[in-house]
Amino acid sequence: MSPVSAGPGSAAPPRRSQLFRLKPVDVIVAQHEEAGGSGLRRSMGLLQLTALSIGATLGTGIFVILGEAVPLAGPAIVLAFVLAAVTALFSALSYAELAGSIPVSGSSYSYTYATMGELVAWVCGWLLMLEYGVSVAAVAVGWGAYIDDLAANTIGAVLSEALSAPPGDGGVVNVPAMVVVLLAMALLLRGTSESARVNTAMVVLKVGVLLFFCVVAFTAFRAGNLAPFVPMGVAGITAAASQAFFSYIGFDAASTAGDEARDPRRDLPRAIVLSLLVVTVVYCLVALAAVGAVPWPQISGSEAALADVLALATGQTWTAVLLSIGAVIAIASVVLTVLYGQTRILYAMSRDGLVPPVFSRVSRRRRIPVANTVIVSVVIALLAGLVPLGELANATSIGTLFAFALVNVGVIILRRSRPDLPRTFRTPLYPLTPVLGVLFCLLLVAGLGSATWLVFLAWMLVGLAVYFGYGYRHSALRTGA
Repeated sequence: MSPVSAGPGSAAPPRRSQLFRLKPVDVIVAQHEEAGGSGLRRSMGLLQLTALSIGATLGTGIFVILGEAVPLAGPAIVLAFVLAAVTALFSALSYAELAGSIPVSGSSYSYTYATMGELVAWVCGWLLMLEYGVSVAAVAVGWGAYIDDLAANTIGAVLSEALSAPPGDGGVVNVPAMVVVLLAMALLLRGTSESARVNTAMVVLKVGVLLFFCVVAFTAFRAGNLAPFVPMGVAGITAAASQAFFSYIGFDAASTAGDEARDPRRDLPRAIVLSLLVVTVVYCLVALAAVGAVPWPQISGSEAALADVLALATGQTWTAVLLSIGAVIAIASVVLTVLYGQTRILYAMSRDGLVPPVFSRVSRRRRIPVANTVIVSVVIALLAGLVPLGELANATSIGTLFAFALVNVGVIILRRSRPDLPRTFRTPLYPLTPVLGVLFCLLLVAGLGSATWLVFLAWMLVGLAVYFGYGYRHSALRTGA
């Protein structure tokens, strides 16, 4: 392709060829292999990468979203989780192929840059900000709800009100939600390897807590609680799956760590697929145990749903207290890993000139983007403290579904344009799998409400304004920087 002559300060209107100019795969990989991964330390193996994706996923929906989705589907919430899992699986397979072919930080942003061009890459990166940044805030709000539940069951309602946000969706001002984001920031600033070790320990703990929930809840299982199984019909299952999909956000977190993986071509695809399989099995078991243990209307609307289920099923508070303690730690690991992913996506976008260079400055001693981590954490802490959970979760889901759809399209394009490219993982049943991935994403998008669509459109308009106001003018691909 011929170079573009316009300089960084040029006011000339963008030509279509400039907006959709590709960043070749070979160039992307070469840039990220320079200096041992562009300044970031390669310290993560398969275990740490899998734990990263599980940590970013497991707990988000089960601990927080279950109470929001159950009213839409009743006992069929189990099928809603399966539908959401199938949708995620198609996209996970596409992610795995692209992660093995383009083993760099940046996740789907980097993949679309290589397959669909700069403008689409920007859109995808902007959607990833919605997926990662906003989901951190949403999960932090749920963390505040479990802090409230834990305090109410242990040290009284008065202290609970002093420590936590008002009952409901959080916001104005949810102090615990802000605190957990800032604690995650402090840990990330210590370094990647330290954060990975803490996250792996948290993942083991959260799996243990959820298995404890299943054991206790299944002792109170009553088949009558599952009848009628589909009270809201198929439409209810689809609507619940659209919300439940939020609980699968994060399985792609390993793809943001391409510059810090020791063997990214081999380990990234494995970590993505393995983490999704583990999460799906756990989610379906927990959902079935919950709706079988107590009548589903009693779960509706609760942000601390699992703790409430144990309290109702056993009539004892100690089980709810233990579950809440586990949830507080488990949800904190989601905040930690998803916050990490957000900073690495901005790092990749900054290296390409699409966002300010402050986001790609790496500390020589710690080998991490310090300013990036602090800026992102403070913004997300404010978002978590002031915006309700429901609005955050829905906005995150629609952005993620569109980003996943683009990844599926990217697999098809790269298979056609670069059939010679080395691939350590190939999506099975190609091209059926990525095509179904796109269709299932669109199905779940259709189940989201009009208010969510308005938020999404407003976000996209802001994103396009930022791109044409800054990103296009400073693009490293366009300016030759």
